[in-house]
Amino acid sequence: METRELRYFVAVAEELHFGRAAQRLGIAQPPLSRAISRLERRLGAVLLERTSRAVTLTEAGAVLLREGRAALYAVEAAERRTRRAATGHHGVVLATKAGASGELLAKLLDAYAAEPDAVSVDVLLCGIGEQERLLRDGRADVALLHLPFDATAGLDTEVLRTEGQVLLLPAGHPLAGRPHVRMAEVADLPGLPLPRWPGPDGTYPDGPGPQARDTAQLYQLIALGRACVIMPESGGVHLRGDLATVPVLDAPPVTTVIAWPPHSRSKAVADLVRTATNL
Repeated sequence: METRELRYFVAVAEELHFGRAAQRLGIAQPPLSRAISRLERRLGAVLLERTSRAVTLTEAGAVLLREGRAALYAVEAAERRTRRAATGHHGVVLATKAGASGELLAKLLDAYAAEPDAVSVDVLLCGIGEQERLLRDGRADVALLHLPFDATAGLDTEVLRTEGQVLLLPAGHPLAGRPHVRMAEVADLPGLPLPRWPGPDGTYPDGPGPQARDTAQLYQLIALGRACVIMPESGGVHLRGDLATVPVLDAPPVTTVIAWPPHSRSKAVADLVRTATNL
């Protein structure tokens, strides 16, 4: 398969609409439809079920969407890392979600900087779920990911820590003084819906909660009494005074891992990972 065909298919699979996919790709709809049909014939598999009202993925299509994304990320990563090598850049780019693992990240950077062979570390602070994509497409060399929220399939990882989760809500809320809450209570909170985060394609799922792009926006929404959120307990450290946290007893634990591409042969990445696991 050609990368062009994969890009065509991924666009249709994400949009589930040939017209929107064609507009996104900057091509006309008829050649896009023909390209997908040729791809299906070559693979001997139906990838998309088409009706006059909807386009849906088949089981084979879901597999190709997952594998196609990984392949396209790998192509982008090869291009970016080759260009960086050609410029003589020897530093490490680390991606992490803004507002998460702050104390751990600070300790890691300080400990690594003290190593005799340390190189510069550029930190990319990103939005929810973006650090995984930055790592896969070559914009980052290593990333701090959080299970079960981020996918680590195809990446090498080392576990750094596991922690519980807390409910973040306005400081004046009646639940703010409780010693703990349960997930069912959070789901039934009147007037404080959970936020909606964008998916990989940038669109938001349907639901009553407000749209949120980053933690700064989220904290403002919570302080205004428009939302609440369940988050790792480390994210509740050094909060502003108009926010409060309450432990959630039955929330699943969150595990922070440091992740890197399995084919990486960078000594700097290896040293950074070793420093992280030694903390």
